[in-house]
Amino acid sequence: MRPLRARGVAAIPINPIEALAAAIYHGHMAVLHSVNIGLIRPAESDTGVSAIDKRPTERPVMVRDPGPKGSGDGGLVGDRLGDPRHHGGHDAAVYAYAREDLDAWQTDLGVPLASGVFGENLTTVELDVTGARTGERWRIGEHVLLQVTAPRIPCRTFAAWMRRHGWVKAFTDRGVPGAYLRVLEPGWIRAGDPIVVEHRPDHDITIGLIFRALTTQPELLPRLLEADDLPEDAKDRARRRLSFEVLS
Repeated sequence: MRPLRARGVAAIPINPIEALAAAIYHGHMAVLHSVNIGLIRPAESDTGVSAIDKRPTERPVMVRDPGPKGSGDGGLVGDRLGDPRHHGGHDAAVYAYAREDLDAWQTDLGVPLASGVFGENLTTVELDVTGARTGERWRIGEHVLLQVTAPRIPCRTFAAWMRRHGWVKAFTDRGVPGAYLRVLEPGWIRAGDPIVVEHRPDHDITIGLIFRALTTQPELLPRLLEADDLPEDAKDRARRRLSFEVLS
């Protein structure tokens, strides 16, 4: 496995498309900072391979519904999945993470973190990803419409990739997991595209709350079952966790 990349930070973008996004970011609007694509590479994982090492691309990328889990492809054309049994599908077609949160991590870790290093397809700026509500809709550029579904739960592959002792616990304790999204309207996107929150549901079930409920605060689990927009697999996980809490 390749070591953690140190290819630059947000303040000094080295990708010309990221530089374009940084220029737009100066206007303080939500912007797609980078679009990141991953190829299958050998890795310390259950399958022996992973595509978590995602890297910014300068070209426009087509976004579409990848189909059910198990297809082997992500929501971005050209992006691959190393373990399609547990990743991807309609409700986790795209993964987004905020550049600001990456910046906070790189300050704490003392190493530069390039966009895409957490395996995110979309690195955003000026968008509250953790505070996004399940069911929230994001318009990216003119054509693509995505819907927020659920948080990312850290796995062993992520920990092995980061090569840091206690990474899963550190990531969980921080409570800034990034968000999965489903594709409602397909189309092309590229770094520098504006992001507009077109719809925000009338509830308070956020990505941060869902993550805490499924990890460190089980007392929040009953609230997840009330969220109509939360994917069924996330609700099933909440039900199993509730059953365990009752038995224990």
